Amino acid sequence: MDYIELNCNINSKSEIASEILIAELNEVDFESFYKTKNCLKAYIQAKAFDFEMVKKMAINKNKEFGPIKYSVNLIKDQNWNTVWEKNFDPVIINNQCIIRAPFHKKWPKLKYEIIIAPKMSFGTGHHETTVLMMEEILQIDITDKNVADMGCGTGILAILSSLKGAKTVTAIDNNEWAYHNTFENIKNNNIENISVFYGNTGLVFNKKFDLILANISRNILLKDMKKYAISLITQGKLIVSGFYKFDMGIIKNEAFKNNLKFQYFKEKNNWVALVFQKHN
Repeated sequence: MDYIELNCNINSKSEIASEILIAELNEVDFESFYKTKNCLKAYIQAKAFDFEMVKKMAINKNKEFGPIKYSVNLIKDQNWNTVWEKNFDPVIINNQCIIRAPFHKKWPKLKYEIIIAPKMSFGTGHHETTVLMMEEILQIDITDKNVADMGCGTGILAILSSLKGAKTVTAIDNNEWAYHNTFENIKNNNIENISVFYGNTGLVFNKKFDLILANISRNILLKDMKKYAISLITQGKLIVSGFYKFDMGIIKNEAFKNNLKFQYFKEKNNWVALVFQKHN
């Protein structure tokens, strides 16, 4: 699968400039981001890239942040295992869980171990939102719970939920790469109670879950909040991430409208994870 790397050179020294830029790029389907001192690198599937949509974003008209210069690189489909052997170190979460690739030769032994076969440079526990979600899963009791992982990516959250004792896990993604990669990672981790589906939230209708995990962009969360609420049992929990702290208000408001009570949030570098519980 080919990807587009969009290099965004920001003149403004304000941290809020990159945060707003990420939020707006999320809205036009960019999947992952990497920040350097003066540049934000954003990644999107080549077939979904529309430069005209980027140029129409509101931030480009904001004189406070100065002109943003864009350049585009095409990243051809390649052997991501080879790329990651050069760049990917194991990730340790809360001294309880290690995420590693099949090619790693040495790693510490912890309570939970997750093997992720890299197919692209995203989705292995390096990003703040993944860490936040995994920390929350490690903290709560999932024993014998029915769990849904919406936008499962590599399947990392689904796999951890299974390792923590979930009764069943339903993993859903509308990205074909994610769908196939999740299958591979489930096999690598010898998991038998995860069902993987290629599609969207329509697949959870008429099903009930004790816990729904959704590490997705803000706009998708807002669009699908009602479906999440319908699919939760009473007192069931929804854990969401994939957005910055300044978006908390709009997410909480949409959850409240769907009978989901806000419990608490956690933060890493302005990225947040929010926990909600369904009421009668």
